[in-house]
Amino acid sequence: MPRIDAPTVAEHHQRQQRALLDAAKALLAETGEAPSMAAVGRRAGLARSSVYQYFESPQALLHAVVADVLPAWAAQVHALVAAADTPGERVWAYIAGNVDLFASAEQVVAHALARVVDPQDLRGPMQEFHAALQVPLREALADLGEPDVVSMAELIDSIIVQASRADASGAICVTGDVSPEATLARLRRLLGGYLGIA
Repeated sequence: MPRIDAPTVAEHHQRQQRALLDAAKALLAETGEAPSMAAVGRRAGLARSSVYQYFESPQALLHAVVADVLPAWAAQVHALVAAADTPGERVWAYIAGNVDLFASAEQVVAHALARVVDPQDLRGPMQEFHAALQVPLREALADLGEPDVVSMAELIDSIIVQASRADASGAICVTGDVSPEATLARLRRLLGGYLGIA
């Protein structure tokens, strides 16, 4: 019988599943390709057969990674917004949090998932992620007195993406070609007056 390295069997299973998700995410970031169940098992310190006890197929594992990472990314941004004081500072915290995500290894994972997960399977979770991510932005914009909250929120998201691009080719910066500090400096010059943080 396998050694249970946790106070309860349920907690043991949670830890094993967490290790497998972290392993799959790390391999996605390193290779940009869908990892095999054997590779995920090796990274997590488990046998390939053990991986199938938690995920019935490679596709199920990838879907679980999507379900795991998207809420975590949104939570990072939400925490930054919640810590800010004024409506303008909350909008800025949203912008800064997203710029940081674009410049982090998380963006590599996002690009890898977009390549290896069926677009039909990814569409619903991405729409939910985008809607959840925008909630604190829209609230802050409303508190700021913005008369067209929905359109302004979409415009801010578009500006974040454009400002985070590495160059005119349209590739998102994932290698540090444009530092988050430089991106935020440009965005502050553009939006600081509107947000009252210039």
